[in-house]
Amino acid sequence: MTAYRFVHAADIHLDSPLRSLALRDPALAEFIGNASRLVFTRIIDLCLEEKVQALLLAGDLYDGDQTSMKTARFLAEQLRRLDAAGIEVFVIRGNHDALSRISKELILPENVRLFGGRAEAIEIGRERGERTIVMHGLSFAKPQAPEGLLTKYRPPVDGAINIGLMHTSLGGSPPHDVYAPCGTNDLLNSGFRYWALGHIHKRSATEGSCAIVMPGMPQGRDIGESGPKSVTLASVLDDGSIVLDERIVSLAQFERISIDPSGAASWSDLVARLETTLRDAAARSDSDHLVARLAIAGTTHMAWNIRRDADLLRTEADARAESIGNVWIEKLEIECRRPVSSAAETADPVDDLRRMMNDEVVGSEGFRAEAKDVVDSLLAQLPPECRRNIVPDEAGLDLLVERLAGEGTEEVLARLAAGDPEGAR
Repeated sequence: MTAYRFVHAADIHLDSPLRSLALRDPALAEFIGNASRLVFTRIIDLCLEEKVQALLLAGDLYDGDQTSMKTARFLAEQLRRLDAAGIEVFVIRGNHDALSRISKELILPENVRLFGGRAEAIEIGRERGERTIVMHGLSFAKPQAPEGLLTKYRPPVDGAINIGLMHTSLGGSPPHDVYAPCGTNDLLNSGFRYWALGHIHKRSATEGSCAIVMPGMPQGRDIGESGPKSVTLASVLDDGSIVLDERIVSLAQFERISIDPSGAASWSDLVARLETTLRDAAARSDSDHLVARLAIAGTTHMAWNIRRDADLLRTEADARAESIGNVWIEKLEIECRRPVSSAAETADPVDDLRRMMNDEVVGSEGFRAEAKDVVDSLLAQLPPECRRNIVPDEAGLDLLVERLAGEGTEEVLARLAAGDPEGAR
């Protein structure tokens, strides 16, 4: 039984600018920014190695209003590799592509079918006796698409295997704004056999009478897009059955890594524990490079030393990452605390100060009200989607203020009380 095989990818965001990452580490930002091109090349390589019939790109090849013709030339060169191998490419524009001037001006190779702002259905040329396959698609004409698009698609062709490309937020996803919303049940009942989706950057797949696949983005750009990233290799048999195969293609993956300082007797012990944890995480990584956000979290007598000398610990982490190879430190977070002394123990004036700050300052209604105003004014300067992600509601704002106040207390105490970095005070 013959199979129609294709690779399904989405949300590549070629040459995406990484402003927040660049503020912390320009070299890392440049590396991740270039990774989108290398990963797209890997996707083309996968198509050639697997000798598929098609590549499906379900939106957001670009990342907004880009003007670099170098990006356009790179894309055309890669797609021409598929053209030389007789592999078709089916593309829809997503919300970011609709902003891009290049996506409208670029002259694509003959093997590329770019769906327009009106729904189209393209019958795939196959050998005699093979079941008909029809490819459906519809591009975003404008950056905004608050209404669903499913009703605008052409109906499925009777007797054929119908495959649809759609850029949609489905029922909604917290980090993403709503675009072309669509219910999963509506897709299941559409009469299509496969829906190749894009827009949400996390992979999901529903199999059954209709396969609904959101491949996720093939390369993460920050810690919010953590873990290995992939594309989907799909095989459609003439009897309508489908085999899905997730293929990891990411060059680098972001991961949160916790290091418990409890039990570390000295600074050198802590650094050794950090290196061991990094090596273990690198060995488990499914991608070539590991980008780690380190969280030093736990109870330790060195807590104030760790907070005071966080820059030194970051330098140690960077050095260990370099010695391991293909490991980057994206950020270092300190969430450790000193053990709280009991009343029976010898009184510690710093502990007394901590209790006073927590009870009489941070715990007061006046402080919390003023702190909420400050945090609120800072959040107001962020884009709406970022604000919702950080503080979804009033309770979230209260928790954020409480956490920041606690961290501030510990930072002040650390500078007052930290002793020899080789041990506890």
